[in-house]
Amino acid sequence: MTNYTAFLAHERVASGTRDEVQRQILSDFAEHKDAILVFDDETGRVTDLDFRGTMAGTTPQPVGRPKLGVQAREVTLLPRHWDWLSGQSGGASAALRRLVDAARSQGRTVRERQDAAYRFMQGLCGDMEGYEEALRALYRSDGTMFASAIAHWPEDVRFYINSLLRAGAGDQETK
Repeated sequence: MTNYTAFLAHERVASGTRDEVQRQILSDFAEHKDAILVFDDETGRVTDLDFRGTMAGTTPQPVGRPKLGVQAREVTLLPRHWDWLSGQSGGASAALRRLVDAARSQGRTVRERQDAAYRFMQGLCGDMEGYEEALRALYRSDGTMFASAIAHWPEDVRFYINSLLRAGAGDQETK
């Protein structure tokens, strides 16, 4: 399950599942909800929350199969790939889900973690002193220079960047 973290300016104000973050924002920061940025904890991407209907106490209905959040998308494969998938237990969809889950369990690469930190920094830190130096150090994998470049940034911001850089590291350290 994906978790999210919300920031008001440079302060972390909520963290958890999409519903938990949405409820906490409405409960504690409703008057600032338009100024809050919410980030996907896996990718570092900014995500939008749909507050329509939530003021009246109703949660917007998700698209797809309600409990699973399944989304139909097109997959293009060669005939030999379809042949192999059709022979797997549970069919093509189940086999693809198992393959994706197995790949995800191996951990995220250094580059994926750097990209997540970059996307967060782009969304929230672009106007901070040392931003460009921090990005250069991030992609050079220069931890000392990176830490120095963000040392004066707000604590919540530094903590979240470091959590993105550690998240899903597993044992894999290749690019």
